[in-house]
Amino acid sequence: MSPSGPAPRSRRIIAVGGGKGGIGKSMVSANLGVALAQAGHKVLLVDADLGGANLHTCLGVGPPESTLSDFLRRGKASLEEVMVSTGVPGLSLIAGAQDSLDAANLKYAQKQKLLRTLLSQTTADYLILDLGAGTSFNTLDFFLIADHGLLVVLPEPTSVENAYRFVKAAFFRMLQQTEARYGIQDLVEGALSTREGGLRTLHDVVAQVRRKAPSDAERLERELAAFRVRLVVNQARTDADEKVGAAMVSAWKKFFGIDMDDLGALRYDDEAWRAVRKRKPVLLERPDSLVSQGLQRIAARLVSLDGPSPESAIP
Repeated sequence: MSPSGPAPRSRRIIAVGGGKGGIGKSMVSANLGVALAQAGHKVLLVDADLGGANLHTCLGVGPPESTLSDFLRRGKASLEEVMVSTGVPGLSLIAGAQDSLDAANLKYAQKQKLLRTLLSQTTADYLILDLGAGTSFNTLDFFLIADHGLLVVLPEPTSVENAYRFVKAAFFRMLQQTEARYGIQDLVEGALSTREGGLRTLHDVVAQVRRKAPSDAERLERELAAFRVRLVVNQARTDADEKVGAAMVSAWKKFFGIDMDDLGALRYDDEAWRAVRKRKPVLLERPDSLVSQGLQRIAARLVSLDGPSPESAIP
């Protein structure tokens, strides 16, 4: 995952993930895309839910003729060839693969091709990846390439537990991706172990590397510290629900030694599900609703994390 500060390139990647299905990832992805496009940014939404693509439905776009499958398997040379218009100025969509049983089991070479292509995209200011639920390696690898990894969670015990499981899996996946560079294969194996004495926190990992190779420890610490998940609490019904994000940030820091950001909570709002039923983004259907206001605030927070833009800003 990219560092929390602005990257040298102008294009930013936002990945929206979650520990379970049905928590509103696609709703958040679609409406963040609308908010950023309305602010004057060029935005490309990519439905990267390889087993259950439905982002086009959230945007009121019919089943597209070209999808991610055409790029991965049918000889399309570029993502531009499978982009479709959403009807929102500045917002384009790459619909998810429709042959879901095959797409969910993306081959390694196909995944690498897609990752390389996403990282090299220069046609949009913001690239938003709507990920599948759960902790498959495909999902985690897309989450980790993002400048901003957004984790959607409901203020419910099972959702919070699944969210922690997702973050821990993503962090360990990042460790696996760095192990060869630092010669820490045995440490990663220990980190993945549940036996007594296994590695638990970022500081545990760095401390063990420092014992073996002090010169590598500082570089590894900076790299792992770049892993910074940004929480979005969806469907908050009470004031206590709105504080779930802050509580999760505090607990994660205490027990795992890694910073996490609370981007804010989206209030439960009947207008959100009414918009979903109409197959329209709630920001377009009811821009004055509580959930729309919350989505605008989250979009503004993301833009502010990237530094001021001379061209546009979220109001």
